[in-house]
Amino acid sequence: MTGPLLTLVPEQAPQLADAVEVYDLGRGPETATQRIRRLQREARLLAREQIEALGRDLEGLGQRAREIADGGDAYAVGVREMASRLATDLPQKSQSLLAILSRSGKD
Repeated sequence: MTGPLLTLVPEQAPQLADAVEVYDLGRGPETATQRIRRLQREARLLAREQIEALGRDLEGLGQRAREIADGGDAYAVGVREMASRLATDLPQKSQSLLAILSRSGKD
């Protein structure tokens, strides 16, 4: 007698967006309070992801601004000056955002 054909499924590294919770069927339906807490936790996680992405974007824009500031006569003087200020300011803003996020401690 042969059993069912089993196939190995490749193991994937769990990611925050792909994380799933195993639901215990024996525990009954989720109460309104449990659902509210779960949704609030999910909203905080999504907010954290967006803040981290914004920090990365600000860092990238700061690097681009530095390239423009150092670009010489190819760029107008006013553009280079503004880009120079942005190149200094944007990474600081990114660090401030991430510092606030780490101090908030709400995950």
